[in-house]
Amino acid sequence: MIPVVAITGPTAVGKSSVADRLALGWDTEVISSDAMQVYRGMDIGTAKTPVGERLVPLRLVDIVDPCEAYSAALYQRDARREIKRLQSENRVPVLCGGTGLYIRAALDEMTFPKGDVSDERRTHYNQLADELGPEGLHALLEQRDPESAALIHMNNVKRVVRALEMCDEGVSYAEQSAGFSAPVMRYDHMTFALTMDRARLYERINARVDQMMEMGLLDEVKSLVKHGAANALTSRAAIGYKELIHYFDGELSLSEAVDLIKQRSRRYAKKQLIWCRRDVRMHWLDMDKLGIDGAVEAIQREVERHGSF
Repeated sequence: MIPVVAITGPTAVGKSSVADRLALGWDTEVISSDAMQVYRGMDIGTAKTPVGERLVPLRLVDIVDPCEAYSAALYQRDARREIKRLQSENRVPVLCGGTGLYIRAALDEMTFPKGDVSDERRTHYNQLADELGPEGLHALLEQRDPESAALIHMNNVKRVVRALEMCDEGVSYAEQSAGFSAPVMRYDHMTFALTMDRARLYERINARVDQMMEMGLLDEVKSLVKHGAANALTSRAAIGYKELIHYFDGELSLSEAVDLIKQRSRRYAKKQLIWCRRDVRMHWLDMDKLGIDGAVEAIQREVERHGSF
């Protein structure tokens, strides 16, 4: 069976550039593993590589509208379909993204509770989220399943909603998460985590946010608001979008919104690194020492050294 290679790590570390060049050298394609890049119209704020700058095809981006529900379970289905296609063509699937759960869902044995994302329960909990706010919804989960509530940040409304649904199904999010620490591989795969000095990473994140604003992030968010996506949980949860929506609502000044985007992006990068460290199978690459070309060469060497590759 053709193996799978995954590139992950914190935001702004250089994942897309490494994956693109790696896939080009192997004459294959990149499968995005970013929970926000699946949405159409959310391009600048999710740092999608512009179409004209992609060295190889990029799959699983722009596949749903911001008002549509999407999940790790749906990503698992879609990613495995892409993996199967590339393997059938005798090509190495290259996954790239900072959403660790999506990578694990695609590459490891992981089951998700069944449930229609548009059923009445989800509608009910989403309405509760609007009425009670993130803190109130999280408090409800804490009453019903305190162990799961302890694992989920109150601002992660989508995850809180899913945990409440799982309560209704007699399943504990915490118990399911405990199983993540002992993964069973569905595919023969290697995952590489890119990292760099924390201060330099934060500088890159800040610079990226400034660049996004220069590229027209404000207009992108304005367009989403115009087309009714401002109240979608996706837009309300995505860093870079929710802050500017608050600016349009008059709750923040533009400078306050931009500063908040930077702060939350840095915090998210820290969480991404924590997620990566939980997986003992991770192969770490120091981008300060290697750079993009060096990282590509290091991955190629490691892949060749691996027996089944």
